[in-house]
Amino acid sequence: MNSNSSQVIHTPKNSSYSTIYNSFSDHNLRITSNFKPSIIFTPINESQIQVAIHCSKLHDLQIRIRSGGHDYEGLSYISEAPFVLIDLRNLRLISIDTENRTAWIQAGATLGEVYYRIAEKSKKLAFVAGVCPSVGVGGHLSGGGYSMMSRKFGTAADNIIDAKLIDANGQIQDRESMGEDLFWAIRGGGGTSFGLIISWKVKLLDIPEKVTMFNVPRTLDQNATQLVYKWQHIANKVDDNLLFRIFLRNSEFRFGGGQRAIYASFTTMFVGGVDDLLHEMEDRFPELGLVKEDCIEMSWIESILFFADFPRGTSLDVLLNWNTRTNQRGYFKGKSDYVQQPISINGLEGMWKLLNQLAVENSGAELEFSPYGGKLSDISESEIPFPHRAGNIFMIEYAVYWGKIEDSQRNIAWSRKLYGYMAKYVSKSPRAAFFNYRDLDLGFNNINGNTSYEQAKIWGEKYFKNNFDRLVQVKTKFDPTNFFRNEQSIPPLLSLGHNIW
Repeated sequence: MNSNSSQVIHTPKNSSYSTIYNSFSDHNLRITSNFKPSIIFTPINESQIQVAIHCSKLHDLQIRIRSGGHDYEGLSYISEAPFVLIDLRNLRLISIDTENRTAWIQAGATLGEVYYRIAEKSKKLAFVAGVCPSVGVGGHLSGGGYSMMSRKFGTAADNIIDAKLIDANGQIQDRESMGEDLFWAIRGGGGTSFGLIISWKVKLLDIPEKVTMFNVPRTLDQNATQLVYKWQHIANKVDDNLLFRIFLRNSEFRFGGGQRAIYASFTTMFVGGVDDLLHEMEDRFPELGLVKEDCIEMSWIESILFFADFPRGTSLDVLLNWNTRTNQRGYFKGKSDYVQQPISINGLEGMWKLLNQLAVENSGAELEFSPYGGKLSDISESEIPFPHRAGNIFMIEYAVYWGKIEDSQRNIAWSRKLYGYMAKYVSKSPRAAFFNYRDLDLGFNNINGNTSYEQAKIWGEKYFKNNFDRLVQVKTKFDPTNFFRNEQSIPPLLSLGHNIW
């Protein structure tokens, strides 16, 4: 095929969706196997996307938009209704302006590519976004984008300063032409509810020559329960340069083989040198017993490899490989929560018991505690749709993995059991969730697209809190026919015969 043309892949009628998915994603195998696109379209320019939108309308086909493929529920590449998959893998240009400290990034680029190109231009600039290099920019930024530097700089969405999208009429819009309401909505409200994001303009951030990392594991026999309990009281109050994360795991899942044990990994990035980090840790958390030998100073770009679990000395070129680690296939279910009061010792011990219940072959679980405070809490809940600000100590991500499809029901049931157990320890009215950790257990829209405000509000308030109503208003104004939709897209109101304002 000519390199100047887009690629259209017609799905064979007898192919299972999992076959297609193995070819186009690197994160999670969808359990169901019969949701396949009519066409997979890989455009190389904006005009081709405009044509695809026009043709989809003519043929009454939904559009699903894929950038990196790290979609927890697969909504960017599957649908029960006939659809076209627009894969943005060819739209990955990155333009760095070091003088103005900005970058234009096409939606199909991966975070690894973005980090590499920034470091290639400057050792003093960075961008605040996630730790997994193969995540696509399009969905990550439009959903929020938590980072190991978020207590210092906020979320990725907080640092967006312009965008280009194609709306439901096929028109290309930037911040000026789309207006501030739509620009507000796509920064944390999920871009695919409102259009197809082509590119983002982001603010680059000043970074010191060295940052400092440590990853210190503690088992239950090494007082992990008391350490996690104490961590909850200080994680959102430490120096804003310090983001102090915990991963709670079963050791056999993490390392394979050997005796199984629950342990907590205290994983940290400090925007600064080791001496300042040690001083902060001695002042705030001496119980961990951190010593200088536990810490590693490195450049910001080297820290990207550190958190992605690449061995020290790995070439930075690995960040340019969009297909990095695609051999790590498996099934997965993710959920999330926000914690506003420390979980009790008894509550933590109940978590350990549930983690031990998953001690079965080919399965594993991980709980990730990600602290808030700092810049995350300084910004108003309504500044952008991402509402999880002051009052939150930390966010929990629940993740369960397994290797065989026949184990799916058992593992998903376990995930829901843990989520149910945690209800008394987390946020309420609503029980909040992180949109980037999409979870259809919270509720979903009707397949035909005619979803009521009341139905969508069930899941919408969990992700967006009071911002959900404004998102519905923006959707109603800019996409009243609900052309851009999926199982958890913002619904419009005008077609439903009532309004909320």
